[in-house]
Amino acid sequence: MATTLAGAGPRLWAPARHRPFRLLWLGQSLSLLGDGFSVVAFSWITLGLTGSTLTLGYVLAFQAVPRALLTLVGGTLSDSWSTRTLMIASSWTRAGLMAAVGIGGLTGHLTVWMLCAAAAAFGAVDAFFQPARMSILPSVVDETLLTPANALLGAGTRTAAVLGPAVGGLVIAVTRAPVAFLVDAVCFALCGWCVLGVRTRPRAPKPAAPAADETGAVAVAEVPKSLGARIREGVAFTWRDPRLRTVVALDTAVNFCYAGPFTVGFATLADQVLRGGSATLGVLNGSLAGGAMLGTLAGGALGGRPRVGLMVAGLAGWLGAGMAVLGLVHSTPAVVATVLAMGFAIGFQGVFGLSWIQRNIPSDVLSRVVSVDMVLGYAAAPLSLVVCGALARTSTFALFATVAAVLAVTAVAVLASRAVREMR
Repeated sequence: MATTLAGAGPRLWAPARHRPFRLLWLGQSLSLLGDGFSVVAFSWITLGLTGSTLTLGYVLAFQAVPRALLTLVGGTLSDSWSTRTLMIASSWTRAGLMAAVGIGGLTGHLTVWMLCAAAAAFGAVDAFFQPARMSILPSVVDETLLTPANALLGAGTRTAAVLGPAVGGLVIAVTRAPVAFLVDAVCFALCGWCVLGVRTRPRAPKPAAPAADETGAVAVAEVPKSLGARIREGVAFTWRDPRLRTVVALDTAVNFCYAGPFTVGFATLADQVLRGGSATLGVLNGSLAGGAMLGTLAGGALGGRPRVGLMVAGLAGWLGAGMAVLGLVHSTPAVVATVLAMGFAIGFQGVFGLSWIQRNIPSDVLSRVVSVDMVLGYAAAPLSLVVCGALARTSTFALFATVAAVLAVTAVAVLASRAVREMR
């Protein structure tokens, strides 16, 4: 045990000794920082132009819908094209879009429809970046470094998610909203430059078909599959494997139980139950982010190959218990401690879950599996917001109790599968 703890620090930072990983980490962090900038920038400049929250909803929807619709396409192309090339092209295209919006805003030529078009283009291009960034890691680091590498990438992701909106808001406060788009463009341009320096290992070639069989008949060359056929192939691959079905189902359940409870639920809890207002809401969000960061780093430091299936069930049960506590307890310190523990579990399990997928899924279908998972998460989030919004009108207990029940059923379903229980 002492040896394990003594090696935790060096194990966690081992991927950082490799220059390709450092460049990948910096590039992904800059891209996610830019994503955070873009949300604030689009929101503020739309409100400045129109003063309408309804128009703001349209602009944000124009960005979200193409991203959700095209993620499967992006994942499919990542499995046949270079993930590195897709990340570079997406980053530099988003840089161009953000620069164009910024210049249009500064010169006074920007209109709402231009914003909608830019938001739609941004979402569409981003759909090619996200699956690629999730599946490129096995071609950058050795398999033994996947867990700590995912932990470091996850830590960068969570830091960027907090800093992006905060820095974006500061830039807008000090200058003007269009300037935030120009800063955003620089982030994406630097991301593309960093990824350009990443050297990836070539994919293992597929075995060639024999020229002729034992009877002397010449083998027929495989006909290239269409994009639609490749998308269906990725979905079918995910569905056929009971372990993948379970991991994707859990991720979808967690996304459902994340989006609504941690937005609508937190706001209702802070305002109506804890009576702490926006300050308490900020503490709750900070506790969730801080717990997830700690859990991510702890998972990377631990290393090894624990039984991921049991961890998956444990996460669902742990989050379910946490939701039940949030529905019953009305003490701010107790709620903050519960949220911190829930965030820790999400970060800890996420490191091993993603590493398992990257380690066990063939490279020629990995991005498609990742994109299936992402699309289901995109679909679960708005549904969760609507359902939790309706439940919150009844009571916070009804909201959190319903989510706790969903997670408890998920945990039991995971444990019912022997193949899943034995996942490592």
